[in-house]
Amino acid sequence: MHTSKTRTSFYRRLYLAWLIDSGQATSVPALMAATGMPRRTAQDTLAALEELDIDCRFEQGEGERNNAGHYLIHDWGPIDKRWIAAHLQQIKTTLGYP
Repeated sequence: MHTSKTRTSFYRRLYLAWLIDSGQATSVPALMAATGMPRRTAQDTLAALEELDIDCRFEQGEGERNNAGHYLIHDWGPIDKRWIAAHLQQIKTTLGYP
């Protein structure tokens, strides 16, 4: 079955937000390691969370310099994160992620 670009893009955003919210990957390098996606794709996907009204912000670590810190989901907007958890395997399979 062919999966549309719209669906894979949507799933990629949901999965990244879920990884951040669950604490499994809260930085660009960690997201890259968890998904195998290139840095640019990870950065673009993080930026695109806003389009789904997911409030994801970079929190700089106290006393840290430049980009040291982590991402945090402040608000899921209209997205039900319980749905993501319940469909996690389907999302990962669709995206080809481990």
